[in-house]
Amino acid sequence: MKKLLIFLATMFVLLVASPDFAQKVRKETFDSQGKKRTYYLVVPDQAKVDHPAPLLVLLHGSGHNGLSLVDKWKDLATKEGVIIAGPDSNNPESWRTPGDGPDFLHDLVSELQSKYPIDQHRLYLFGHSGGAVFALYMGLFESEYFAAVAIHAGALNPKDVSLVERTKRKIPIYIAVGTVDPFFPLADVRGTRDLLNKNGFNAQLTEIKGHDHFYYDLAPKINADVWNFLKEQRLAGDPLYTQYSFK
Repeated sequence: MKKLLIFLATMFVLLVASPDFAQKVRKETFDSQGKKRTYYLVVPDQAKVDHPAPLLVLLHGSGHNGLSLVDKWKDLATKEGVIIAGPDSNNPESWRTPGDGPDFLHDLVSELQSKYPIDQHRLYLFGHSGGAVFALYMGLFESEYFAAVAIHAGALNPKDVSLVERTKRKIPIYIAVGTVDPFFPLADVRGTRDLLNKNGFNAQLTEIKGHDHFYYDLAPKINADVWNFLKEQRLAGDPLYTQYSFK
């Protein structure tokens, strides 16, 4: 009996010490633009008033929800002391302007800032697939608000030259893509990198040899590379949010 009690006590300590036990994913809702919206959240213990945490907003792929990315980021976020929030898009199949941003993302960040100690100079975006494309656009629209953007499997439309040219700040951008991605061909993604860099950005591209579109199996490696890029980026001044009127 004594050995059993010792075993159970040891297992309890190990369980409590594990990231999955200590940092549960929370499903939250809040009101934005007259609608109730859902997001998934992990707040690490390191986030304290005297030690504000960076915030990483995760934009899911088409046909998924915010939990699909939060689940893949939670262990790294817990280890690195990053608050992560994965909102659901209005329509699970796509992210759309203006319903999903920029105002919705600003509302989400403001909601989180009202509850948790967040470093306002370290607001980041990460997106996969449909969420990757949207993250690129949101980063260009709000280049003085978000410190940096990182994506897996996404590209800009080559016709978006004027948007790239009008971007107020050359926001740091990191792109990862598989060399055999059937949805975002390598040539298109290289074209996005070249378009950005031609206009003064420092867009970095990582090509994953033999990798296709499926993010989830390689998520630990992709996320580690993404975070190594993002964690070095911060706004020099206070974040400036710009409101747009979309027709």
